[in-house]
Amino acid sequence: MSLAPQPVLAGPTASLLDLIGKTPMVEVSRMNTGKCRLFLKLESQNPGGSIKDRIALSMIAAAEREGWLKPGGTIVEATAGNTGLALTLVGQAKGYKVLLVIPDKMSKEKIQHLRAMGADVRLTRSDVPHGHPEYYTDMAERLAQQIPGGYYVNQFANDANTLAHFETTGPEIWDQMDGKVDAFVAGIGSGGTITGIGQFLKSKGSKAEIILADPVGSTLAGIVNEGVPGPEGSYTVEGIGQNFVPETAHMDLIDKAYSIPDAEAIATVRELLLKEGILAGSSSGTLIASALRWCREQTEPKTCVTFVCDTGAKYLSKVYNDAWLADQGLGERELHGDLSDLITRKYEDGAVVFAGPDDTLDTVFKRMRGADVSQLPIFSEGRLVGIVDESDLVHTMNTDAITREERFRMPVSKVMTRELDTVQVNEPLEALVPLFDRDRVAIVLDGEKFVGLITRTDLINHLSLNR
Repeated sequence: MSLAPQPVLAGPTASLLDLIGKTPMVEVSRMNTGKCRLFLKLESQNPGGSIKDRIALSMIAAAEREGWLKPGGTIVEATAGNTGLALTLVGQAKGYKVLLVIPDKMSKEKIQHLRAMGADVRLTRSDVPHGHPEYYTDMAERLAQQIPGGYYVNQFANDANTLAHFETTGPEIWDQMDGKVDAFVAGIGSGGTITGIGQFLKSKGSKAEIILADPVGSTLAGIVNEGVPGPEGSYTVEGIGQNFVPETAHMDLIDKAYSIPDAEAIATVRELLLKEGILAGSSSGTLIASALRWCREQTEPKTCVTFVCDTGAKYLSKVYNDAWLADQGLGERELHGDLSDLITRKYEDGAVVFAGPDDTLDTVFKRMRGADVSQLPIFSEGRLVGIVDESDLVHTMNTDAITREERFRMPVSKVMTRELDTVQVNEPLEALVPLFDRDRVAIVLDGEKFVGLITRTDLINHLSLNR
């Protein structure tokens, strides 16, 4: 098969910032879009990996023009991660320091990325409402006032946010689709995207429906559909949804809203990867699930446009991690009505991280750290012979008889617990309590066969999800 002719590539650029925008558009071809055609604008292809690169460039340029941000100054912002990455990318390129206040529910990949780029990251609580001193926007505004030369970007009330989409994203969509857009779907984090593009489409005389994609737990869909805020709750999706209406969100532009539960958003974004080969972030799941609902409701062929807002590489530890999804009650798992329902890493699925009795403590510690677990079962010739946890390693490290290097070279068989506290898979939840009272991990067996481990956290999580 011969490759189709490709457009002539642009020459080299002097700055990464020159590559922001002009992102490609792709049609969904293998997911069920009903009678409609669904197109995704791949904002994940921006240099910083998200749509937020556009507004970072616009807001910093505006602050420089107005004299709010001066050489040597500090950019301060409240962000769910992507705006922070974008501000750091642009800010570092222009010589500014960047301080970011981020809710503690954000993925560790985003936080690690930000710190690696040189941003000063402050984590704050995600369980408090707007107006609380530890709410991320309130904290960021306070810090900006305390720092000499600090400039609070405030994407939630920054006209340059909306302008970025009115001047770049909207025109790009219009040109790529030849003006043929029957529906446009976006979420609201700051509100700049849906407002800027909505205003642009209206300015072109377009009759496209403007659709809000909102996570269940955000109050915004209720405002659009019912005229009053919807029920407030927690949700896993990052970057969109609010419990207040940002100044940049012009709700009167929006025709309809869909409330998408976390499970549907995550299932959609994983289906996108399986069927379309696109690795997208969690908010893209909310947007695409909303777009698919709209498409399937139509009785005649129409065209819908939405975004892949950012790359899914930032969510590998969450949205694309089966164990994490099981912990959150979001994974698609077959339930058996016994203790196996509490086990997130089952031996028969090949999900258990384990060691052999001759493995060194160094090897065991690295496996525990890599898998983010506090204990490992020890197997010899397919048989469970012991278990080792962090306290076993700590006790060994406190021994003065040998050097630290020699301790790490010790085989785990010398420190593992051989007296195993087991329960049968068909026993009631109450059977776990005596083990946890003795600071033990429950080793679950089905007859003689090892099923997996249950920790206190697993039990608490199970009870929380099944209230």
